Amino acid sequence: MAYIDPRTNKKGEIISYRIRVSRGYDEKGKRLKPFFMTWIPEKGMSQKQIERELQKQVVLFEERCNNGEQAVSNKIKLKDFIPQYLETIEVRISPTTLHFYKKIIANHIIPYFGNKKMQDIKPLHIQNFIKYLTELKPEHSSPTNDTDKLSPSTVRRYLTVVQSIFKLAHKLEIISANPAKAEKLTIPRVVNPRIEIFTKDEAAEMLRCLTKEDLQFQTFIQLAIITGARRGELAALKFSDFDYDACKLTISRAAIKISGQPIQIKPPKDYEVRTVTINEHCIELVKMLKAQRERERRMLGSKWAGDEWLFTQWNGEIMNPQTPTKQFDKFLKKHGLKHRKLHSLRHTSATLLLYGGINIRQVQQRLGHSELETTQKYLHYLSEADKEAVNVLTNMLEPDREKEISIA
Repeated sequence: MAYIDPRTNKKGEIISYRIRVSRGYDEKGKRLKPFFMTWIPEKGMSQKQIERELQKQVVLFEERCNNGEQAVSNKIKLKDFIPQYLETIEVRISPTTLHFYKKIIANHIIPYFGNKKMQDIKPLHIQNFIKYLTELKPEHSSPTNDTDKLSPSTVRRYLTVVQSIFKLAHKLEIISANPAKAEKLTIPRVVNPRIEIFTKDEAAEMLRCLTKEDLQFQTFIQLAIITGARRGELAALKFSDFDYDACKLTISRAAIKISGQPIQIKPPKDYEVRTVTINEHCIELVKMLKAQRERERRMLGSKWAGDEWLFTQWNGEIMNPQTPTKQFDKFLKKHGLKHRKLHSLRHTSATLLLYGGINIRQVQQRLGHSELETTQKYLHYLSEADKEAVNVLTNMLEPDREKEISIA
């Protein structure tokens, strides 16, 4: 006997049907796992057409099951599964990640094997797709990639989308085996890039140069290095997030900007809402910036579109979170400072805290890392600093040692 379970999206619309056929019991009286398949109606089908085709699919499926055919050998093409896949994952990934996934699916995955039946796609096809990726030209130049082909790390990022699709299809029992499992594939090896940080002296020189810049930029950079917060988290700060008396800052949101879309506000990464202590200098800068915003609001009158944002555009609207990256690059060039990415301020903050003896779990909480392992990557730099200290001592002692040898 067949059972039909409609599957809906978050809007309550039916997007597929799961058909189950009972297999009865084994010789020990244990219920056998039923046969199953998923059927997705074609776009544009009327309700009557769906009902007729669904009944047809049920009859055919029962016949296959009675004939002992593998139940999961359905005809779903990869491109037809994509809408259900995106509907499922969009509630648990960030808008920027979803945008990236959709881009890779549209530009590469569907054109490559979108018309293939999912059950027919084998590890060989995924391996050939990896080869296809390794021969692609990158869309943008990268300082870590010295070839005209996609870097191994980018290939892995694209492959992650494929693996996510087949993992869900296997979980939903649309396919009997996952052909995209890492252990079945040969994937390009990635050399982990070195984390860029400012040394203590470089950071001090940068902060000296910072005093010559406008107040908003000064405040952003000071908060970046003192809190170790992410760019989007800083861009989404409001004056109400500060406890001026206790020198505390609560980070509870982040700003993101996707090309062609307005700025969006979301929870911080890993949903790590946190409160961190900042120094009095940052508090003074924030107070000065608040007074400046009040003057700007009075001056613009009805043109003011602000909402207590700390970092704004000319009319008080929230600042594009990508703006500080461009400003920071210009700032470093202007003052002849060594180039570092804006995100390196976060790395620098973490490393200096650990170097100063702060407990690693305190650093984890301050940075908003959900896993301690993420914070532990900075310990490598403390080890390097320790080696440098030994070299300094060795260089100081070696001349005396050579002198003693010559005398002997």
